[in-house]
Order: sequence, then structure tokens, then C-alpha cells
Amino acid sequence: MKLVIAIIQPHKLEAVKRELEAVDVNLMTVTNVVGQGRQKGTTEIYRGAKEAGGLLNKVRLDIAVNEAFVEPTIAAITKGAHTGNVGDGKIFVVDLAECIRISSGERGGSAIG
Repeated sequence: MKLVIAIIQPHKLEAVKRELEAVDVNLMTVTNVVGQGRQKGTTEIYRGAKEAGGLLNKVRLDIAVNEAFVEPTIAAITKGAHTGNVGDGKIFVVDLAECIRISSGERGGSAIG
């Protein structure tokens, strides 16, 4: 089991969701987050003064998958989120030690989806 964490541009969320649904990955948690990467945030002007170091709005997807779905999930996120520009985002894949479905008590891969 793996936890796939993706940080993407907010306007690419619908495209990523479509690509994930196409590879039968439907369960995810979506969170609005802020941060900065290589583009180092933005500079905004507020009441005539420059405000440097602003953080950019991004969307975080948390997707728990069984081993067979790891590569299709990565490919779907990459396809849906790609623009070719700096700021497209990142994908992190971490081992998932345990998954427990609260309603039934199921554990492991069967509890994921």
C-alpha cells in the first residue's frame, strides 16, 4: 500500500480528477494549501507597497492505493496536471503502513477501496 501525495495548481484539479477516474482511481482527499517552490512565491502590490514572498495557492491530493495502482495514479496525475511550466507541482509516494476502514474494521488493501 502506498500514499500518493500530489501538490498541483488549483485550475488543474478537474483535469486530474478526470484522468484518475479514467484509471479507476476514485477515492481521494483534496485540500487547499499554500506554499512556494522554485518560483519562490509571488510579489503583490497592496496599497501601493510591494509585498514580497507571498505564498501560492495550490491543491493537495492524498490518494491511498494498492501497489497495482501506484504507477497508473502517478501517470494520471502527471497527465492531468502537466502544463510544462514551473509550478506544475510535485508527486510524493510514501509507504502506507496500515489502512483501516472505520465502518467495518477492515484492514490493509481491502480497506482502501
